[in-house]
This record gives sequence, C-alpha cells and structure tokens, in this order.
Amino acid sequence: MDILASRTILRPVDYQRTLAFYRDGLSLAVCREYPGGTVFFAGQGLLEIAAHHRGDGPGSFSGALWLQVRDMDAAREELTAAGVEIVREPRTEPWGLIEMWIEDPDSIPIVLVQVPQDHPLRRDDR
Repeated sequence: MDILASRTILRPVDYQRTLAFYRDGLSLAVCREYPGGTVFFAGQGLLEIAAHHRGDGPGSFSGALWLQVRDMDAAREELTAAGVEIVREPRTEPWGLIEMWIEDPDSIPIVLVQVPQDHPLRRDDR
C-alpha cells in the first residue's frame, strides 16, 4: 500500500467557532476551502475542519494534536493576544521538550512543542 497523503479531520460541534479558533486563534494558513469545510496547513501535515458527516451521538477524540513551534515564548504571546486560553503554561518535560497545552472549542487537546537546540531530535546521527 502506498500512502500518498494524510490529514487530520475534525468534525466540531460548532463549525464556525472551531474554524475561527484555528484560523484566527492559531493563525493557521488555509490550504483550500470547499462548501462545508476548510483545510489548513499545519506544519508538515494538514488539518481539516469539516461541517459535514458529524454523527448524532457524542463523539470522542482520545488523542491530541501535536504542533511544533519555533519559539514557545512568541507562541504564548500570540495566543494570549488572540484570546486563546492557556490550559498549561510552558515547561520542560522530562523527555527534554518544552510543552504548552491549549484546547480547541470542543476540548480537543493541543500540545504545542518547542524542540530545544540540544535535543536529540535536532541531532543528525548520520
């Protein structure tokens, strides 16, 4: 099987509110729009906010979105200025990454991550 592309699709309770959160709150750039949906660039991946095919029953999302940022302090300032609530302030985790947590309007966890210069993820072992 050849996987040619992938994206994460969210089907929010309130499409317009969630669209505004990712577009205005997180300032994600629009990749494409279609009737009932918007696809954003999210680093090396795509994030789609869809207003269609949401089931009638309660949905669940047991994961989290992981978004790497270049500068955690700058990201925190931008989010605060945009009115996005910080669920957990930035801190260095035992595994060496700097993480800050926020949530989207449907309480989907978003982990913002900064990889420090000396972290193994930045080293080229070739």
